[in-house]
Order: sequence, then C-alpha cells, then structure tokens
Amino acid sequence: MVQFTSRATSYMFGLLWHNKFDDSNKNTNFASMSVHKDAKRITTQVLHEMKQNGERIAMLTAYDFSMTRLVDQAGIDIILVGDSASNVMAGHETTLPITLDQMIYHASSVVRGAKRALVVVDLPFGTYQGNSKEALNSAIRIMKESGAHAVKLEGGREVRESIERILSAGIPVMGHLGLTPQSIYKFGTYTVRAKQEEEAKLLREDAKMLNDIGCFAIVFEKIPASLAGEVTAAVACPTIGIGAGGDCDGQVLVLHDMLGITQDFSPRFLRRYSNLGDQMLDAIQNYVSDVRSRDFPSKDEQY
Repeated sequence: MVQFTSRATSYMFGLLWHNKFDDSNKNTNFASMSVHKDAKRITTQVLHEMKQNGERIAMLTAYDFSMTRLVDQAGIDIILVGDSASNVMAGHETTLPITLDQMIYHASSVVRGAKRALVVVDLPFGTYQGNSKEALNSAIRIMKESGAHAVKLEGGREVRESIERILSAGIPVMGHLGLTPQSIYKFGTYTVRAKQEEEAKLLREDAKMLNDIGCFAIVFEKIPASLAGEVTAAVACPTIGIGAGGDCDGQVLVLHDMLGITQDFSPRFLRRYSNLGDQMLDAIQNYVSDVRSRDFPSKDEQY
C-alpha cells in the first residue's frame, strides 16, 4: 500500500499553482465574497475557498480549442475534458471505447484554450482500474503531455489504491460516485443510484474516504438530492452534482447537451440553455441554398 500525505499534497499543489499565476496579487483576500472573480487562475485551493464562502462552482465539459475559449471567457470555474467525448465527439454508445491517447489529444486542445478555468481530465476506462502503477503512469502522461491541472477517476473503495498512488505524485484527483458510466454494463441501466439504504451507506462511506485521502472534489451523478445534500455537508471538499440536486457545491453538464447540439438525450436533470442544433442546421441549409443558387459568394465577398 502506498504511504501518503495526500490532503497536504493536494493542498500544497493547489497553493503553489495559484501562486504561479497570481504573483502580482499576493495580498488577494480569498475570504472575500467573490473568490472566483478575484482569481486569475482557478486552482484547487480557490475551489475549497469557494465552498467555505458558499459560492457555487460552475463546471462544464469541453473537448476542443474553439469551444473551450468561449466556455472559459464565460466564467466557468472548471472545464472537464470528459470521457463523454466518446459519445458526443466520436459517436460511441458508451464512454468505454475512448483511449488514453485520444483523451490526451482532447485535453491538449482544451488546455491551449483555457486561460482561467481549472482543467480536469477523465482517466478513461482500463487505465486505472485494478493496477495502481498503471493508474499513476496514465495520470502522469495526461499531466505531462496535455498540461492539464488534475484528473478524475470513477469509483470509491475499489480504486482507492490508484487514487492514493496518483495523489502521492502530487497530482490533484477529483472523485466520482453514484452513477459511474464506465461501469454501465455492471449496472445494466442509467437509473438513479443509491436510492436504497445499503447503496446509500456505501456512497456515504466512499465519499468520506475520498475526502479523507485528499481528493480535492467529488462528482455525484444521478443520486437522490437529499443524499447529495447530506454528504455535501459532511465532507470538506467541494461536491459537484449532475442530476444530484441543488445542495451540491457546484453543478456540471455536458456542453453539447446544455447547448442543444445533441438533441436525442433529454434526462430530467438537463436544462437546455440554447437550441444550437436547430440554429446550426438552419444556417448550414441556408449556406447550401446560397451556393446552389450562386448567391454566395457575392461581389463583396470576393477579391
């Protein structure tokens, strides 16, 4: 078993990272009412301060440079390079097929576009389960080759050793409990998890464990809102909900879902903030029509 001082390691990594990007403002008061607005770069320490101040954390996925620039400029605190890229970018039915090399490619693009947000990258299926050495090697590759700031792993006690080993290398780790999509074939359904007391008890224990060993945040996916609120109040690290109610310290959605680009996925927890799918379809159809009719390009659109 790896020996570690992971909470201190994670905290110091966040502190050093913040100082790297904020040398010009060493007297910043992070106990102010706008921690996220004061920060030039969001770090793990800033996220902890936001929880302490009661400020909600906004998190979205992104997978490419152009979309990341817009997400970052909008004031998002955390950008997740999710293995959901397997679905929305590659068209797979599940998240399982995406590879470590592909995740590094997406993460590298996102890091180049993010100037302020903390960039967290999912470790894909098969790169950390059951082998803590491989987990560390996978995390190191992501950090070195993409320039990301942290990694996310799904699971609780079954991946504890992998998380501990990654933390021992000074790499911040975000946990993920509840519905864990990489285990979809074990669950057999995307239904709400931890509705029964036995599973809820395990989730409480796993959340406490992840907090105690030094995870800087935990994602709760599709669990009862009351349970998410209870655990959020019981752990020191921030919690990020997706289908877990409003008492989590923050919320996350898949960018393509909330923008209405993907329209065949409409779970109860999803709020669509735009309908870009229809707008893009209309724009492309207009372009095709203009080309066919020779309306484009006009005399003003040529040299």
